[in-house]
Order: sequence, then structure tokens, then C-alpha cells
Amino acid sequence: MSASPPASMVRDTAIAAMPAVFVLLWSTGFIGARFVLPHSEPLTVLALRFAVTALLFLPIVWVSRAPWPRRPALVGHAVVTGLLLHGGYLGGVFSAIEGGLPAGIAALITGLQPLMVAVAAGPLLGERVSGRQWLGLTLGLVGVAMVLGEKLAPAGTSLFQGFGPGAVAACGGAVVAITAGTLYQKRFCGGLDPRAGGVIQFAAAAPVLGGLALLTGEDMTISWTPGFIFGFLWLVVVLSIGAVTLLMVLIRLGEAARVASLFYLVPPVTALIAWALFDERLGPLALAGMGVAVTGVLLASRRRPA
Repeated sequence: MSASPPASMVRDTAIAAMPAVFVLLWSTGFIGARFVLPHSEPLTVLALRFAVTALLFLPIVWVSRAPWPRRPALVGHAVVTGLLLHGGYLGGVFSAIEGGLPAGIAALITGLQPLMVAVAAGPLLGERVSGRQWLGLTLGLVGVAMVLGEKLAPAGTSLFQGFGPGAVAACGGAVVAITAGTLYQKRFCGGLDPRAGGVIQFAAAAPVLGGLALLTGEDMTISWTPGFIFGFLWLVVVLSIGAVTLLMVLIRLGEAARVASLFYLVPPVTALIAWALFDERLGPLALAGMGVAVTGVLLASRRRPA
């Protein structure tokens, strides 16, 4: 009878697999938005999503006996992180897609986040970004542009039809929000348990998004079709609980610039999922761009020698 592997080996294997699992889960966010947005307005569905997610996190915290933050300041930091990572980022992306911005262009704009984190991590967190990491981050951005090049290429006169500068601005604001949230989480929330933090963050974001939905004139109605129910459950369980928890853990385990570089893989993986679900074909340029993006992520994510 073979001996079971030591606990340290199991833990190291799980940690090594976290980035790949995170990228796969996070990449489904744009796909989930395509399922739910035809049946509800963006801020309405996000407010409901955050409220349901906070309620689902409560039994997880109770069963796992996750420690609640003892310092009021840490609770406040969790609230700020939730408003940035969830309210600001997702609110901006969903509003942009609702405003007609294609998911591919939205993915390209949000692909700027790693470079923004790398630039800000030095002065704000004291992290040194090496030349190899800068090269990796640059290659990642080039790879993302190549993967999405076909969607950005002119197609008659229809390139920018269907959306205006407001949708682009909303997506740009989403990038700023998730960049600030990543840095803020790393700087101030190191002692916060991801499970208890999830409850606080989503509970803080839900009423804010609900209030914004009322202020912006959304009628806050939902068409409970099978497509909406599937997409909503996927966004809550897989994205808000699974992927966001992994993101919090990865931020605690790694440098902010290295964690942010994983987002370069999201557009290529999203393109693959869209091909599988919606038969969106990938051309040679897109396939080559995936290789460039993967190379860039490997360079930017590689640990420096001790």
C-alpha cells in the first residue's frame, strides 16, 4: 500500500495550480456577462449578485471558522477593497458592455492593468520590478493586442458602431479601480482572511451598486429566463466566490506585479471559451498572440533568485 504524499507536497501542488485555475475561472466573466445582460441592467444585476454572494459566504465562514477582523480599521480597509475590486471594476465592465462595447475590446482595455500595477507598485509598495518583468509585461500587452487584433481591425464602417466614448470611459474606469484595489489589498489587507473579507467586501458593494442603479435610472427589473439563471449562478458561485477568493489568496502569496501579470492570459483564454461556446474562430495572428502572451506572463511571473 503506497504512502500518501506529505502535506507540504500537496500544499505546494495546490499553490502551483492556483494561477492556472484563477485564469480559467476569471476568463469566464465576460462570457457570463453575455448571458445575463440581455435580461437585466448592469448595476441591478451586480447589486443582486453581490448581495447573494455575501449571504453564501456567511456559512462558508461559519463552517470553516474563518477569523473575523478584530480591528475596525481592517474592516474599513476591506470595505474600500470591495468597492474598488467589485463595485468599481465590475460596475465599469458591465456598464461598458451594456453600452455596446464588444467584450473583446473590453478585454483589451482591461489588459492594461498589469502595466499600471507594475508602474505603481514601486513607489506605493516598495516592490522592485526587474527589467525581465518589464519585458514580460510588455510582451504580454503585445500578445493581448495580437489575440484581439481581428476584433479591433476595421470591418467596413462598423468598427465603432454601437458604442460611444462613455462605454470606453466606463471600461477605463474599471481598469483604474481594479489596479487601485489590487494595490490597496496588498498594502492594507494582509491580515484579512479571504473568506471573512469576502463577506465584508460584497456586503459593502451591494448597496452602493443598488443605490447607483436607482440614481442612474435603471428600472431594476430582471427577466428570469433559463439563460439569465444559468449566467447569474455562474457569476455568483464560480466568479464571485471561486475566482475572487483565489485572487485574494494570490495577492497575499505573491508580489502585486506578478499577480497582475496573470490578467494578460485572460483575453486569450476568453477567446478560446468564446470559440468553444459561440464558434468564434481564431486566426493565425490570434494563435501567435497567445504564444507571445504566455511567454510574457512566464517572464513577468518568474521569481527572482534569492
